[in-house]
Amino acid sequence: MNEQPSKIYLLPNLMTAGNLFCGFTATLKILEGALLQSTDAVAASERFHEAIWFILGAFVFDFLDGRLARLGGHDSAFGREFDSLADIVSFGVAPALLVYRIVLQEFRTACWIIALVYLCCGALRLARFNIAQANNEKQSNHSNKSFTGFPIPAAAGLIASITLFMLWLTEGEHQLGKWKFALPPLLIFLSFMMFSRFQYPSFKAVNWKTKKSIPRFLVIVLILIFTAMFYQWMPAVLFLAYLLYGFLRPWLSHEWRREIEEEIGEENDEPTEQTL
Repeated sequence: MNEQPSKIYLLPNLMTAGNLFCGFTATLKILEGALLQSTDAVAASERFHEAIWFILGAFVFDFLDGRLARLGGHDSAFGREFDSLADIVSFGVAPALLVYRIVLQEFRTACWIIALVYLCCGALRLARFNIAQANNEKQSNHSNKSFTGFPIPAAAGLIASITLFMLWLTEGEHQLGKWKFALPPLLIFLSFMMFSRFQYPSFKAVNWKTKKSIPRFLVIVLILIFTAMFYQWMPAVLFLAYLLYGFLRPWLSHEWRREIEEEIGEENDEPTEQTL
């Protein structure tokens, strides 16, 4: 019997390919900036800016690939593995290299070790996540609605957005100054958080059929508009809020968690509420 060729789902894996493209391009931009650091600080700063936007772009692609896969019922083991390989480039290598290059001059050896620790923790986090997902499918045929430990895409988004915020604060100087010394401790902290026991919502229940009341819909729209208007610092606020939510979550009531996380089968239980 001839072995049938493997087939993959087009749209979700195109999004993953977009994630990988952004991660690879961000890495190239960081390397270009590193070559220019000693001769042209302005050009180096521009390359680092571009790298940050590509990392954030990879986050958007990573968000979309899971949504498209679940929307079409195409969540597969192949897609999960491909996604992890793309994630380690976009959310592991690129952020670690970004911090390494920015703080390299002052703490060459220490920064190299910190970046390596972050990268290793990110890879181990992805491996643990894949194993957990496979076990969940065998036992209950559905994915968990929360992550144990801070997700690596959010960790990379936090690093990139805070670096963007720092560059905005020092606009005109084309370097971070003393602000950059906060980045290595942030890498260490996020390395710990990826393996912590804090629970973070996956928002997997949020899809095209999710219903919200008109006031809540307007709040979401305002947040999106505010983020577009103040893109220099709003992404950092959003990623920080997600990080802090893991600490606050155990103290929140079930009702609050249900409203925030859009748990399947529980949202929009009130028939009198006007929804879109």
